[in-house]
Amino acid sequence: MKKLFWILGIIVCATIIGIIIKNQTENVTVYQSKNPQSEYFYPLDTLPKIYLYRDAAKGLDEEFHRIYTVEDAVGPHLIVEVYESDGRLREALNYNIDSLTIQDHMVVNRFQNKEKALLYKNQLFPFDLKKETWFASKFSGLTDSTLILYEIFRKYKATKSAKFMDGKSAKSIYFTDKIRGTTLNPYTRKEAEQVGQRTVVFAKNVGLVEWYNSDKTVHYHLEKIMSQQEWIKIINR
Repeated sequence: MKKLFWILGIIVCATIIGIIIKNQTENVTVYQSKNPQSEYFYPLDTLPKIYLYRDAAKGLDEEFHRIYTVEDAVGPHLIVEVYESDGRLREALNYNIDSLTIQDHMVVNRFQNKEKALLYKNQLFPFDLKKETWFASKFSGLTDSTLILYEIFRKYKATKSAKFMDGKSAKSIYFTDKIRGTTLNPYTRKEAEQVGQRTVVFAKNVGLVEWYNSDKTVHYHLEKIMSQQEWIKIINR
């Protein structure tokens, strides 16, 4: 019951800070993006959806993405909130609908407080498949004296069919991500860099359906798309 109240508190808080979700199915607003790859992005409407991803390599590991579109003084934008399997919020990405560039990046820091990251590069979902995108964000590290610079360099790999949600398939675009995380200590001026690589897959009219590293020891795939009410029941199980 406490976990249920905690999840409901997150939703109420989002409303208080000015995010109004129009979740009536008979009055759903649909937006259009100028990004040529927008048909492979998430559906751009105001009805919130929860994407459940499961790690095929570990079986029990889950991740939830809460996806919804809102409109405010700066125009319409799409938000992707990332939650751990126990319902804890980890981060949120705010996409401009017009170009699908990143407007804001929020992370939950070591104190479990929401922190607005410093955005250096805002290209994550490609506009031009011939060009590499660059996303760079800096936020607090795991100790008082460190910062983390998180970067994603994304390149187009292929267009082909992908399977998801127990047998469904759709035309999809595959990207190769180079991920670089650099821990910075501004006092000692020391840096520690970690680099990894993954493949990410976006399906037509669905959005992100799969991601995995080179040896597939991490391999998340889309298992289910559900309503907010269904999600609360799963988190509270």
